[in-house]
Amino acid sequence: MTSTTRLTVAQALVRFLAAQYTERDGTRRRLIGATWGIFGHGNVAGLGQALIEYADDMPYHQGRNEQSMVHAAVGYARQSNRLSTHAVTTSIGPGATNLVTGAALATINHLPVLLLPGDVFATRPADPVLQQLEVPYAGDVSVNDTLRPVSKYFDRITRPEALIPSALQAMRVLTDPVETGAVTLALPQDVQAEAYDWPEEFFAERVWTVRRPGADPVELAGAVRAIRAARRPLVVAGGGVHHSRAEAALAEFAGATGIPVASTQAGKGSLRFDHPQDVGGIGHTGTATADELARTADLVIGVGTRYTDFTTASGTLFENPGVRFLNLNIAPFDGHKLAGLPLVADARSGLGELTAALGTHGHRVAEGYVAEYSEDKERWEQRVDACYEADEPDIRPTQPQVLGALDALADESDIIINAAGSLPGDLHKLWRARSFDQYHLEYGYSCMGYEIPAAIGVKLAAPDRPVWALVGDGTYLMMPTEIVTAVQEGIAIKILLVQNHGYASIGGLSESVGGERFGTAYRFTSDDGTFTGAPLPVDLAANAASLGMRVLRAKTVRELRAALAEARAADTPTCVYVETETADTVSGAPPAQAWWDVPVAETATRSSAVKARELYERHVSTRRRHL
Repeated sequence: MTSTTRLTVAQALVRFLAAQYTERDGTRRRLIGATWGIFGHGNVAGLGQALIEYADDMPYHQGRNEQSMVHAAVGYARQSNRLSTHAVTTSIGPGATNLVTGAALATINHLPVLLLPGDVFATRPADPVLQQLEVPYAGDVSVNDTLRPVSKYFDRITRPEALIPSALQAMRVLTDPVETGAVTLALPQDVQAEAYDWPEEFFAERVWTVRRPGADPVELAGAVRAIRAARRPLVVAGGGVHHSRAEAALAEFAGATGIPVASTQAGKGSLRFDHPQDVGGIGHTGTATADELARTADLVIGVGTRYTDFTTASGTLFENPGVRFLNLNIAPFDGHKLAGLPLVADARSGLGELTAALGTHGHRVAEGYVAEYSEDKERWEQRVDACYEADEPDIRPTQPQVLGALDALADESDIIINAAGSLPGDLHKLWRARSFDQYHLEYGYSCMGYEIPAAIGVKLAAPDRPVWALVGDGTYLMMPTEIVTAVQEGIAIKILLVQNHGYASIGGLSESVGGERFGTAYRFTSDDGTFTGAPLPVDLAANAASLGMRVLRAKTVRELRAALAEARAADTPTCVYVETETADTVSGAPPAQAWWDVPVAETATRSSAVKARELYERHVSTRRRHL
């Protein structure tokens, strides 16, 4: 007879999660490393009680905002190479719907996170309950259904015994390198507290193997032929290189063939910045070196990339009439993009097989091609030096000079985190990535507010490394609340808070599309109703200090260098606050090296919009569909 244990659904779920592991390349990791939670009537008596019941088995982190708890879990998962993640529990109502943005971010970026929102009563003894959304045409819908389109797996556990197959499916998806993303188990509050006799086998340790599929021999042979036939091939390294830990395999492939490697935001750091074949970021925020190579490439070898519009310059970047695409990707959906030749495989396995197959008879691009991109790479590095250089150290820094000060201080151990604003463009062009996981840009969803909670998650995964959240004032005002969590738990993140008085990135975009920077500056309103008055007297440094963080103010380049060094050495959460130029002059970095499609008003009376539309139509005329 099967032995059983009588537990509540919530208790059984916590025990089950504590016994789940992943294994890849012989290394075992705990799958669910901890649970984040904010408690309300929808989860306090269920999961809240279970987490204290099994506190020795499941670490708990107290969050301040439900969305930011998901960001922290995602940061942890990315730093853990998707082999470990966190769970997030919330109450019903706004606590649950606040998860949606974080879930979308996780799923878009193919990063695992387990969401455990409370739900309304399954047995409906009182209907409606507090915070319940009533749907007249359906009795089985709740606000948690908003999580369906942003989850890779969704289930509502309306009976205790239903948890068993659902929990196993949830683990399968979390550990699947193709399907992984946000996984949601909606938990009605009465079911959470209901007891059931659980088979002991449900709580046995389970190891989920994260597979590394190799390439199909026919696809591999086709890929080898395509590479051998190419005269100007270019690799586009995406986030899949990092997820697979394929950096060494990519370096070997690039070194053996001489093929240059450009990187997306997610793929930057796939090669060190000083690797001979690294040519920097590609696309709208890329380097001139990489984008010029893309324009003339006859074969684009995408490795673990989704080919977003920033990468392809909205379909205008790859200009060579004969260009073709070879897509090494573990996901067939991405492998077939741009009418490409698919090579469906794990990035590390596929690159290793490509290198071996090409090496059988030897293959290397022409030395003239290598000399061309090497010279261009050196010229770009000189432009970076010029952006970073501060001839007058006692004046207010530009944003590139802020990055230059941090670049001069950082070594391989530092991790920088960013997601939105004007910083991603400057970082993609300018930052010199010294290790495979130093550059942590969330640009799949480009979510303002990601940086601070993600830094906490990264620091939990890498406690011995300096972790920097690079935050503009717009992002900071979206979600500074997890500073309290960092202070509470002594998580020594570093925040570099850049005040430029507005949405600098969108301000520049607005100007380029005829929007005249309307509504993008943090200023008082003027008589005409526009926000063109004096800058707002907002003291973000004082705000960070009020949340318990140590704050270092820097007014000049010289003071900034000293403050960054002090923050890097600190063993407590520390913020460096610096004011750069105003939003309309914030950057100073090289302009965009490739176009990005943001539609412009087709009819307008204002001259700025009319001129912007004329330029827009010229760019649109160069777009092509790769068939």
